[in-house]
Amino acid sequence: MTFKHLTAALALLASAGLTHAADAEFYNKGNPPGRPFSLAVRAGDFVYLSGQMGTDDKGLVPGGFEAQSRKAMDNVADILKGMGLGMDNVVKCTIMIADMGKWADFNKVYASYFKPGHLPARSAFGANGLALGGEVEVECMAYAPVNK
Repeated sequence: MTFKHLTAALALLASAGLTHAADAEFYNKGNPPGRPFSLAVRAGDFVYLSGQMGTDDKGLVPGGFEAQSRKAMDNVADILKGMGLGMDNVVKCTIMIADMGKWADFNKVYASYFKPGHLPARSAFGANGLALGGEVEVECMAYAPVNK
């Protein structure tokens, strides 16, 4: 890491109210052992969720794209709930879809998880080779002020 990158990283941490990464809170309730990532990390007023797929404790849920989409969104909601938050806290999502021809189908499922007029900012892109052979992955960021 160059000095320029280190300075930028420290500035980002300071803007989040953190003095160093050790001040972040790592959430792993229900995360199976051995996974090389946290389900979510709170850094100041923001919570960053790892990408969620349409999986349960047995793997990919049966039922195809719609079932995986619903389960991925349910997984996001469950992680937020475990942290005392809800879908209203979500401010940004990134959606990865194995078949962009199913983008409109995903939008129908996705929109049902948010109040009308309270949709997060979002990016979506086609992804070849999602983990576990999944059809969709959803990554979100939530805003949850610490001193509210």
